[in-house]
Amino acid sequence: MIEPAAATWIAIIVVLAWPMVAFALYSTKPPAEATLWTILGGLLLLPATFAMKIPMIPALDKTSVPSLCAFVAYLFFVSRSSRTSSRFGSAELFAGLYVLGPVLTSVFNNDVIFVGTRILPGVGLYDGVSALLSQLIILIPFFIGRRLLQRSSDTEAILKVLAIAGLLYSIPMLIEIRMSPQLSNWIYGFFPSTGMAAEARYGGFRPVVFMANGLAAAFFMATSFLAATALWRARTAVTPVPPAAVSGYLAIVIVLCKSAGALTYTVLGGLLVRLVTPRVQLRIGALLVGVGLLYPVLRVTDLFPDHAVLEVSSLFSQERAESLRFRFDQENHLLDRAMQRPLLGWGRYGRSRVYDDDSGTDTSFTDGAWIITLGQFGLLGFLAQFSLLALPVFRALSAYKNAESEKDRIYLAALVTIIALTFVEQLPNSSISSWSWLLVGALLGRTEYLKANARRGRRFRDTTGVADARLRLLSDGR
Repeated sequence: MIEPAAATWIAIIVVLAWPMVAFALYSTKPPAEATLWTILGGLLLLPATFAMKIPMIPALDKTSVPSLCAFVAYLFFVSRSSRTSSRFGSAELFAGLYVLGPVLTSVFNNDVIFVGTRILPGVGLYDGVSALLSQLIILIPFFIGRRLLQRSSDTEAILKVLAIAGLLYSIPMLIEIRMSPQLSNWIYGFFPSTGMAAEARYGGFRPVVFMANGLAAAFFMATSFLAATALWRARTAVTPVPPAAVSGYLAIVIVLCKSAGALTYTVLGGLLVRLVTPRVQLRIGALLVGVGLLYPVLRVTDLFPDHAVLEVSSLFSQERAESLRFRFDQENHLLDRAMQRPLLGWGRYGRSRVYDDDSGTDTSFTDGAWIITLGQFGLLGFLAQFSLLALPVFRALSAYKNAESEKDRIYLAALVTIIALTFVEQLPNSSISSWSWLLVGALLGRTEYLKANARRGRRFRDTTGVADARLRLLSDGR
């Protein structure tokens, strides 16, 4: 994480000025659209791996600042009549565990750890409260999306904003593809990733722009492509350019991003969104999320056939097989560490990582969000976070039949596909963001809205039927 002292004054000014950008958006656009651009704009434009730390409050960075801006704007710009509420259910349970779990983790991890020459401090109640506030800020977009982005027009707005943002972001990405990933260095004074060498691929570089790394930037473009493809299928124009041309252009940019994962999501996800019926898309999305939940369970219980996977992988590419073997080995070491405190984890400050016994050198490489969460906050934290991510996808299966039109079904299925792929992406990488939580909340809100409308429709039909029966009785009596 880059501290303010190590960054340029431009990075500090941009982060502190984002509330003014948010105010301008909410003053000129409808609350739903302004919320989308506030959260997504922060993800795409604010400096990555940069945080301003102030005592007693969570760090100010590209996650917390847009989320807090959206929260304040929600209170002031969204009328009370437009705000919805819901009864306590599984979503509230998972959200509560996600927010409160770190407090329990901190209380039970106040011991100091000595590894070689390294000293890892214990975490106490103060750190638990700090983690609680951080988790709460992370979930702000989820709560806002659930309350504010419930209608079909809101889902359409999500897809439009995502497609337009992809088109706009492709310009700096193409610059970095042609030159090198230097925009963050030129503007903010530092490179956000672990090093430019990590972004070198096939004689060139992955574009990073202001994202955490090239993989995150490529995955964002893949989701933009899926949004544009859904709009193409629904015959909804985003620009004066034909929708097919928009999808084709974004696909070319993704190829130039040199990310095998993003390219896989683009090809398979694109085929789903463009050709497969919305109902089947929902089922495949639920299947992907189920696999995403099953993989960590199999890894924890040592039932995953990693040796068989490596053998199959070596048939296609020995280099990929070795990379996969390294990932599995690292996960095994981190799992051994995590299972020493399985329920609540080790807490923050790097306590869940693996160190050399003699020198204290950090020997672990953590990529997947699932293993990071499992190590830090244990099985409780993992189940809370990933169950909350998965819940709307499963809810969409039952809400689908209440969709208002074919276009509504296309939008709903596309959003499910994007979230399902985001879920799967957390297995090899850690790219969950405030934008991801906003989409998850929007999908949950949409499913709840559809079910509530269906219930109101049934009550109306029941009431009408009773009234008709009474009229018939009165007529017969006469």
